[in-house]
Amino acid sequence: MIKCDEASTICDKKQHNEASFLEKIKLQIHLFLCKKCGLYSEQNKIMSKIFSTHLSNNDTNHLCDDDKESFKEDLKHQLEKIN
Repeated sequence: MIKCDEASTICDKKQHNEASFLEKIKLQIHLFLCKKCGLYSEQNKIMSKIFSTHLSNNDTNHLCDDDKESFKEDLKHQLEKIN
């Protein structure tokens, strides 16, 4: 059994396709047993999706004010769906 700190680290690595197969298995077992880490994992997926959507629409790595507002609204909407 892994601790929550390790689970969050593996979750982050998994989002960037850097987690090993064994780490993914350990994470899935932990997420099945720990609901808080499951929520963290869901929020992490949402954040990654929103970041990639907004940054891929922009040639630079900076967001203009309109993009920032759109980002905030997307984030608020997505987090309301899981809470």
